[in-house]
Amino acid sequence: MTPTLAPEQALLATDRCDRCSAQAYVRVTLSAGGDLLFCGHHFREHEDRLRPLALRIQDETDRLATTTAIVED
Repeated sequence: MTPTLAPEQALLATDRCDRCSAQAYVRVTLSAGGDLLFCGHHFREHEDRLRPLALRIQDETDRLATTTAIVED
């Protein structure tokens, strides 16, 4: 029997990085079971080691796009 994955849920502001407690933007579902949450910084730091262990990687770091504020005098 082939296991099925639950539908992917968007990461929330309450989801925190397992390394530093910053807001998580990446969820790594491990093939051995369980999930790890990372901020963008810590995911990039550990990405090479995580990819071979991952069943799925949910990367929402595109939400970190920089916005420029317009200031009028």
